[in-house]
Amino acid sequence: MKPPKRLQTLIEEGLIDAVVRQLMSGKEAMVYVVRCGDETRCAKVYKEATERSFRQAVDYTENRKVKNSRQARAMAKGSRFGRQAQEAAWQSAEVDALYRLAGAGVRVPEPFNFFDGVLLMELVADANGDAAPRLNDVVFTPEDALVHHATLCMQVVRMLCAGVVHGDLSEFNILLAEDGPVIIDLPQAVDAAGNNHAKRMLLRDVANLRNFFGNFAPELLTTDYGHEIWDLYQGGMLRIDSVLTGQYAHAGGAVDVDGVMREIDDARDEEAARLQRMATPT
Repeated sequence: MKPPKRLQTLIEEGLIDAVVRQLMSGKEAMVYVVRCGDETRCAKVYKEATERSFRQAVDYTENRKVKNSRQARAMAKGSRFGRQAQEAAWQSAEVDALYRLAGAGVRVPEPFNFFDGVLLMELVADANGDAAPRLNDVVFTPEDALVHHATLCMQVVRMLCAGVVHGDLSEFNILLAEDGPVIIDLPQAVDAAGNNHAKRMLLRDVANLRNFFGNFAPELLTTDYGHEIWDLYQGGMLRIDSVLTGQYAHAGGAVDVDGVMREIDDARDEEAARLQRMATPT
């Protein structure tokens, strides 16, 4: 196929040899299958972000550092240059998270290069060598659901041990590769220690896993791995080989009304995002 303009630059720079086909199109990026020598990889071409709510952007970008003070001021003012700088920072966050998590042994696509708004990374493949499906496109046996849920909970643990919370983990951004689930889409990843919303995001990530796999293995619906994981993390006892039970005893006390309302708002946002992803052609 004729390479898009953004990928033509990578061809001219010798980073890729040819564009094979478009793999998917989303509100944040277009993804293409590309050839690099004898290897098949994928190229994520970022779009300008226009559909994220201000509240969500603030939650995700809290405590992210911007080295250039002029960029920081422009981002705060919301000028055109500031929006461009904010988008560049959003893209860099995913690149940084991928390298950080891959180095920590988390199963994410292996990153190879980031150039001019294009992320070149591993093409996650199934047993036939084709692009791996998302979890929401797969029907599981109860046994497989339990296995994959356990695997992903331990991936969440490994991520948290590396200081990262995905922030938007669900069946829509996990691929089922030949060697098991692979976590993708990390521009909204947050620093676990530096973001005040990290706990809420982690609990939501783990609840999304529980609810999805609970469709196939209903016994998962009574588990509470999220609070168990966060409690171990907060107490400095979380390890990549921590043994989880899925059980957690909640302490009694006053109800956090503001927290409950935030959870309700997040659930509405998540449902709206889920419906939008389902309506978006891939």
